Amino acid sequence: MCGLATEEIARACLTAAPTIAKRIVRAKAKIRDARIPYEVPSRTDLAERLDTVLQVVYLVFTEGYAASSGESLTRPDLSGEAIRLGRLLVELLPEPEVNGLLALMLLHESRRGARTSPEGELVLLDDQNRSLWDRGLMDEGGALVENALATRRFGSYTLQAAIAAVHAEAPTAAATDWDQIVGLYDALLRERPSPVVELNRAVAVAMRDGPLEGLNLIDDLLARGLLDDYYLAHSARADLCRRLERTAEARASYAQALSLARTEPARHFLTRRLNELRDRGPERPALVN
Repeated sequence: MCGLATEEIARACLTAAPTIAKRIVRAKAKIRDARIPYEVPSRTDLAERLDTVLQVVYLVFTEGYAASSGESLTRPDLSGEAIRLGRLLVELLPEPEVNGLLALMLLHESRRGARTSPEGELVLLDDQNRSLWDRGLMDEGGALVENALATRRFGSYTLQAAIAAVHAEAPTAAATDWDQIVGLYDALLRERPSPVVELNRAVAVAMRDGPLEGLNLIDDLLARGLLDDYYLAHSARADLCRRLERTAEARASYAQALSLARTEPARHFLTRRLNELRDRGPERPALVN
């Protein structure tokens, strides 16, 4: 219904495509066999269905903000549609988490213009030209997340939006309040634990406490068999090894990330990093924090 292929849904859910396909087939069969009608739910039904609706809207936005495959890093048609649906939800059901989800999408979308170079190359958050961020979307998203937090009835989307707002408030990458971001990730892990949240927290810990601390956390994730097929986990590990001057490990992790990446901008970025490491001299001892 939202224009996503089975493979795109599977990658977003960190699940194999055949597994998702079977779930879709079973759901369709249940609807057919039980003759469940397509109808607008009653007001009393909305609360129990809201979380699923928010998950679907965020799934669409995620594929639009960071495409899982193809020539482009983003798909503006999908992220634009998700934001349209988010605005509609806020009008129809202005619950704190609905505001939180819209805030999250707007704050991420505000950075779209700075996430790639004019040539379409990937630009990491630390290297982005923050003057290209859309101030109108940032202000709108910031106001929404403040309102959601003030209710004290918020959940995971509001917490993610609060993290995005901390990034938005920092005038430079160096001025980012990483201590606050780690604290918000701690709360997010309690609210909705997931290996991706653990990975993002590990990166934030690395920025606050040094690359070795973050690397230990990522290695623990991978040792548990989590995120083995998630290229961003291997890319994050490679970057921390690079910062620690553990060049051989960095090369191996970048190569693993490259084998898993499916968008051309990501592949170009990882290839460039690998080439930079090949130009380095002999490996030096790891830095100690």
